[in-house]
Amino acid sequence: MSMDLKLIDIHAHVNFNAFRLDGDDVVRRTLAEQIGMILVGSQIDTSRRAIKYAERYPEGVWAAVGLHPIHLVSFEVDASELGEVGPDGAVGVTGFQSRPEVFNHDLYHEIAIHKKTVAIGECGLDYYRTGQSHEEKTLQHNTLREQIRLARDVKKPLIIHCRSPRVEAGNAYDDLYRILQEEQAGDVGGTIHFFVGTWEDAQKFLGLGFHLSFTGVITFARNYDEVVQKIPLDRIMVETDAPYVAPILHRGRRNEPLYVRDIAIKVAELRGMQFEEVAAATTANARKLFRL
Repeated sequence: MSMDLKLIDIHAHVNFNAFRLDGDDVVRRTLAEQIGMILVGSQIDTSRRAIKYAERYPEGVWAAVGLHPIHLVSFEVDASELGEVGPDGAVGVTGFQSRPEVFNHDLYHEIAIHKKTVAIGECGLDYYRTGQSHEEKTLQHNTLREQIRLARDVKKPLIIHCRSPRVEAGNAYDDLYRILQEEQAGDVGGTIHFFVGTWEDAQKFLGLGFHLSFTGVITFARNYDEVVQKIPLDRIMVETDAPYVAPILHRGRRNEPLYVRDIAIKVAELRGMQFEEVAAATTANARKLFRL
């Protein structure tokens, strides 16, 4: 019998350095509130660390393994762009230096078949920090295609990252949709994590059979209300992307999987539903998609 979970945070990074001193405390207090989590890798080392965390808990903690598009090149990420600034100017997280990695199918296949691995990701496209040149875009596109093929090999769904606020870089959602179509990624399915596209964008991915997941950004920005309100209930999931982008009540502090409740509460408010209905539906969606 699986653990009786009230919510599942389908995308958190307790396996990142922001939690290196108290990660297990964070996991335990979250599970104590009947909230489960998928810990998501962004490179080979954080992917392996996600599995190590998941192995320590018989139930309620799972892993996803993948190579994030920002880790295909080297650059520095400032703390100010990693989270919403709180009233005192704090962001609750530190910056980091990205280390470039070349996707190795064999290495990722080895950890993708682990019994605690439930998805491939996060992988995708990022035109915000990189992807400004033809060469960088091509590298991102090819690496994403390889991970879609890995997902097909191991028969596990995808967790997709997509970011493109810079108009001159092109619309990453358009490129993502084209690649998913060409690779017939609907066969493996998955979720577009941290979805911040338009309703028009959303309908394209829903048409491919994908889910959309939402973060704490919906608690303080109104840009995404329409998508949250219109998306079919059986295609929506909630996530924190911890330690980044804490919900409004925790802005300026490190985000945690426990705060996924705030996101489910906001979804319920926007849809005119009871919190319990949203919690039950999003949890059922996560269990079904990731076969938890």
